[in-house]
Amino acid sequence: MNLISTRIITDQVEALIHFYEQVTGLTATRYTPDFAELKTKTATLAIGSTRTLQFFGGNQVAQPAQNRSVIIEFRVDDVQQLFDQLAASLKGAIVQEPTVMPWGNQSLLLRDPDGNLVNLFTPVTPEAIEKFNGS
Repeated sequence: MNLISTRIITDQVEALIHFYEQVTGLTATRYTPDFAELKTKTATLAIGSTRTLQFFGGNQVAQPAQNRSVIIEFRVDDVQQLFDQLAASLKGAIVQEPTVMPWGNQSLLLRDPDGNLVNLFTPVTPEAIEKFNGS
C-alpha cells in the first residue's frame, strides 16, 4: 500500500491554491473550479471545495478549517533559504521560524489560510540525511 494523496476540503479553494503554490514553488493543476492538485515526486496534495463533499455523502463527511491534529509536511532543499525568500509574504502564516528539531530536521512551521499546520523541512544532521536519502 502506498500513500498517494492528502486532500484538504475548504471553502477557500483559491486562497489555499495560492498559499501552497507559493510555499512549494509548484503549479497546481486545476481540474474544475472546485478541485486542484499539487503533485510532488512522492505524493499529491489535493484541494477540494466543500461542494465536492456531495460525492462522498454530503457536508457531514468533512468540515473545512477544523484540523488541529494533522501536519502537512514537505521536504525542501534548503528551508532557511526558502524562509528568507518567503518571510515577508508569509508573515501572518509563520508559527515557528526555522528551528532544528531533536530528530535532525530544520523545520519551518506555517499555518495555511484554513489553519492547517504545514511543516517545511530540510534534514540537516547526518542521521536525518541518511534516513531521507535511504543510505
